[in-house]
Amino acid sequence: MRPTLLNAALWIALGVPAYASAETPADAAVDVHDLATITVTATRTERAIADVPNTVDVIDRAQLDRELVRDLKDLVRYEPGVSVGSGTGRFGIGDIRIRGLGGNRVRIETDGIAVSDSFAIGSFSNANRNFVDLDTLKRVEIVRGPASSLYGSDALGGVVTFVTKDPVDYLTEGKDAYFGMKFGFESDWDGLFTGATTAFGGERWSGLVAVSHRQGQETDNQGDNTTAGALRTASNPQSHDGRSLLTKLVYAPSADQRFKLTIEGNEGTTETDVMHLRGFQPSTRATTLSLWGDDHQTRARLSLAHEVDALDAAFADSLDWQVYRQDSETTQDTIEERITATGAAQRREREFNFDQRVVGAEITLHKEFATGAMQHTLTYGLDFSRTELRQKRDGRAIDLASGRVTNVVAPDVYPVRDFPISETTASALFVQDEISLADDAVRLVPGVRVDRFELRPQHDPIFAEDNPGIVPADITETNVSPKFGAVWKFHGDWSLFTNYARGFRSPPYNDVNLGFTNLQFGYATIPNPDLRPETSDGFELGVRYASPAVDLSVAGFLNRYDDFIESGVVVSQPPQSPLLVFQSRNVAEAEIRGVELKAGVQLGEWADVLQGWSLRSAASWQEGDDKTANRPLVSIDPARASLGVAYDQERWGVELAGRFAEHKRRLPDAAQFAPPGYGVLDLLAHWDFAPGAAINFGVFNLADRKYWDWSDVGGVGASSLVLDRYTRPGRAIAMSVAVSW
Repeated sequence: MRPTLLNAALWIALGVPAYASAETPADAAVDVHDLATITVTATRTERAIADVPNTVDVIDRAQLDRELVRDLKDLVRYEPGVSVGSGTGRFGIGDIRIRGLGGNRVRIETDGIAVSDSFAIGSFSNANRNFVDLDTLKRVEIVRGPASSLYGSDALGGVVTFVTKDPVDYLTEGKDAYFGMKFGFESDWDGLFTGATTAFGGERWSGLVAVSHRQGQETDNQGDNTTAGALRTASNPQSHDGRSLLTKLVYAPSADQRFKLTIEGNEGTTETDVMHLRGFQPSTRATTLSLWGDDHQTRARLSLAHEVDALDAAFADSLDWQVYRQDSETTQDTIEERITATGAAQRREREFNFDQRVVGAEITLHKEFATGAMQHTLTYGLDFSRTELRQKRDGRAIDLASGRVTNVVAPDVYPVRDFPISETTASALFVQDEISLADDAVRLVPGVRVDRFELRPQHDPIFAEDNPGIVPADITETNVSPKFGAVWKFHGDWSLFTNYARGFRSPPYNDVNLGFTNLQFGYATIPNPDLRPETSDGFELGVRYASPAVDLSVAGFLNRYDDFIESGVVVSQPPQSPLLVFQSRNVAEAEIRGVELKAGVQLGEWADVLQGWSLRSAASWQEGDDKTANRPLVSIDPARASLGVAYDQERWGVELAGRFAEHKRRLPDAAQFAPPGYGVLDLLAHWDFAPGAAINFGVFNLADRKYWDWSDVGGVGASSLVLDRYTRPGRAIAMSVAVSW
């Protein structure tokens, strides 16, 4: 049944009052009105959301705790227009999509440092971007739409910024030490987690250490076929184990400046019994007896930052800079035991490794000045990073009868690299001016960024042996990305905002130089040194209203994309060539358009009897087309909305929150599965039961509804016999207990 509240949710909203838990810094309470919340990502300056010319979401620590956010999918649970896919086999959380664009076209960064790319090839190799422990964060900011003018190539679709905790978040006047612990449980994956945070401070020095650990099993779905084989719909058995560390040491030589040394790392291991791949395999005529996956992911970051609040120089009033190194690595081992088509017992061992190491520096400066009646805030700076990328697949096949070992594991002859060891260098200069006119009734925000991108593949014997005669290509690209935004406070609490932003994405290393040859199956992939950058033009127009009782923001957007890079385009086939040849090509012109709404109502502002009651809602409708092929884009989510009713007192509160989606309507292929619309209710509660002690509790999918998220099922056929494999969990509970001193 299609949810009846979807259209109604467009006009109502809930602004939940700030309520700091024991784990939430005492000074991190968020203004009850979203439009008053401060964002930094949208303009690289601290501005209230009401003063920025584009749509941005800010999710603070209190909200993360209150909504029991565990992973990226939980993070955007109530954020229509932003979605996160998840796999059903062994690889879990996938990419973040903003307004229909995802993958490496969305920049994800932690404290200004980009998270590693994703890379996937074949059935046993999938490096995702789920590298951040959300318990180490104090805030998440999501900028919707192209942001290349401030953040460069990776921000074609938008930006997700993770901001980690600082010592000052826990140390108030007269308090020079803090210690807190947090324990939790989540039934949908039998997950247990615990964490501890300690902070100390003095006149000049302060520090913070935060550690956490998680462990659990596979995430439930609503499939009930538990057999081993292709018809299995229940989740594959898994075990998860993860841990993280965040340490910061801050030295403040004066009240106006701080040096900040950060060491951060996280590690996760997942073991999977891939039961749905057991049995007879028609493509190889072999029978898989067992298939196990052992996946390991690590990220470590070292950075030194310097913030100066009062520089008092002709070129800047304030500045911040940082230098950093970050290492990210994904290693995936697959062990398969099978009976071959000839009846031989065989053990196959495959290894996949994706390693990305980056060093970089950035500096941002701010200068305020006046020209006549105009007030200016000039923001400018430099970004530089150098990244080394390594990827390799290796493996062997062992005949269990004779013990003979071979590196030929069809269709590969190991070891192989799908692109050569490569080094990329990205450097950029950006400048932005925020111009205030008519006593700040009008705010103009022009800006421009110049990026230079260099790709330098290295001599790689492994790649050369697998791709004879192919010479990897160098790439050098320079791009200029302008933007212009405006905010007009035209009547009391009403304002209009508009924004134009140019976006671009450099040709990625794996598309430029992706190559492998498979003689057994008669195909090859060749590099394309002539790829052009992907570009976009993004337009946004919206209206906002902010009063003590109501917050409202409605925006329409139109994004046009040119020269989309599509991997695996057939460029030659027999009899024209001996093999079927694939290559990445600039093939697509695309357009994505939509409308987004957020609103909040504080009912107590209208009547004393309603004191403590509030509403919140958000909604998104978007539509997109591949203009080259004249067909709908598969990445576009159906219309979605969230709606909640909450009651809050000083020490406790409760909320009934709903998530809604329409039936998926426009599909590029009628044979694809179109998930039905749904409405799912969640119950959230929080209670500060003692000084420095709090409980957060949630029941998700309260009515135990069977439903599918479109971001999880793209490409699944409507005739599939295992559709229930892709369902979201049924009724589940989650809770956390936090105490602090």
